[in-house]
Amino acid sequence: MRFRCNAAALLALLVTASVSTGATVSLSSLLREMKDFDAVARWPKPEFTSRQCSSYDRAELAPDKPGWFANNDFSQYIRTEQNAGHDERVMMDADGPGCIVRFWLTTTQNKSGVLRVYLDGESEPALSFAAFDLLCGDLNLPSALLQPHPGYSPTANGGSTLMLPIPYAKHCKLTWQETGEGPRYYQIQYRTYALGTLVKTFTREDLAAAHGLIAQVSKNLRMPAASSANKELSSSNAISPGRSVSLNLRSGPAAIRQLELQIVPEPSADLERTLRSTILQIHFDNEETVWCPVSDFFGSGVGVNALQSWYRTVQGDGKMICRWVMPYAKSAQVTIINLGEHPVRAVLRAKTGAWRWDDRSMLFHTAWHYEAGLTTPPARDWNFIRIAGRGVYVGDTLSLFNPVATWYGEGDEKIRVDAESLPSFLGTGTEDYYDFSFAPRGLMQTPFANQVRVDQSMTQGNNVLTRTRNLDGIPFSKSLDFDIELISWQPTKLVYAATTYWYAFPGASSNLKAQPEAASRPLPSLANP
Repeated sequence: MRFRCNAAALLALLVTASVSTGATVSLSSLLREMKDFDAVARWPKPEFTSRQCSSYDRAELAPDKPGWFANNDFSQYIRTEQNAGHDERVMMDADGPGCIVRFWLTTTQNKSGVLRVYLDGESEPALSFAAFDLLCGDLNLPSALLQPHPGYSPTANGGSTLMLPIPYAKHCKLTWQETGEGPRYYQIQYRTYALGTLVKTFTREDLAAAHGLIAQVSKNLRMPAASSANKELSSSNAISPGRSVSLNLRSGPAAIRQLELQIVPEPSADLERTLRSTILQIHFDNEETVWCPVSDFFGSGVGVNALQSWYRTVQGDGKMICRWVMPYAKSAQVTIINLGEHPVRAVLRAKTGAWRWDDRSMLFHTAWHYEAGLTTPPARDWNFIRIAGRGVYVGDTLSLFNPVATWYGEGDEKIRVDAESLPSFLGTGTEDYYDFSFAPRGLMQTPFANQVRVDQSMTQGNNVLTRTRNLDGIPFSKSLDFDIELISWQPTKLVYAATTYWYAFPGASSNLKAQPEAASRPLPSLANP
């Protein structure tokens, strides 16, 4: 596993061999990047690759080999080494320059032990935690950057997620010294910058100096500021079945900086079905880049489910807001299509602002993939999307129907970047990918990960999970393939609808096409599965 992490880093250095110029990457610069809506809409500068080390079952070697669906995704390490007379189990070992951008972990039993973060080959850790728990340290971070999972306990069950960036100039190693017992699950996502990129290694002094900035970033992430748009176009239209309305935006270069939509169905119409059968379509520079049911696009999934996150908000009254910046060079057209059986009223507002179009500017994409009757067992991989082109993957929404009262999600994400053989991202479970642990759990709202609907405590019925990416976006130069395992505790037939979000340079494409028939069909329910 050490070879795998280091090999990925070395490959990144070879692929992006040009020396970066510009400001030094630091804790403060990364925090400012977190609260910059424009940042994800441009190709990264300095360039980086994104990788993950995790406790995935090491029997997972290849799709055509036994063990590809092995599920002992815990207490798996790169190696064990001796240090000052005790054993330390190595979780991550990566060459820099780089930065940890997401650190997720959890366990079920006695958390006793010491978690250490060593930077640049130093013998003393830059950070240490007195348990398998990121909340047990003295970081004193606001919840936007350090979150307990639903059901968290400081002494036993549950885990936490750290979103504070930890930059390093030369090297990063994470270790765990075990003095307790129990399964230890972890995922550590990190960036590797091109060789020559200037990175200021994290220090406690930098953390203290950034106290005010951390407070500001946390507040922004929890309560996003008003859009900087300087022009608003709006429409309110009744749309008959089978018809559409379009809104042509200002000429470019410009960018949509906020998109607001509220769909008002007839009183006799089913709201959930109406929101699924009403489609958001967007053309940028005469290229269709968005085709998606409106509730899925905004992260609400099935029906109106309250959502409060950095990039999107769904209010209880059905108003849906998207804050992803969507630049275009020449033209933009937003269209609402009614595939349903009843008229709807669509109230649409598009707020646009200036944008400097350059060779790093990318177009925003959204695709929707629906499939019913997904039988499990046997275990299988189900495809979220396959993208061809150059861009950055920035998130997804998974809206699913589970007809049985049992956990559906023993399913690891498997994300391949640029046609690699073994996925860079091999996860430990569906709930782990969405930033909680030991499902089933209740609703969750954080800036970048949310579970907004769970019909029954054992996940029977509709479930909606969403994750958006910020510093943890995944750049790809040629392609990105995203699969997820389908492994349920009991035999079932699932209904999955995955919405994916990414930025890409003009000409990028995916394997997904519009699915109007699927969007207009009746939705399953516990009464009529």
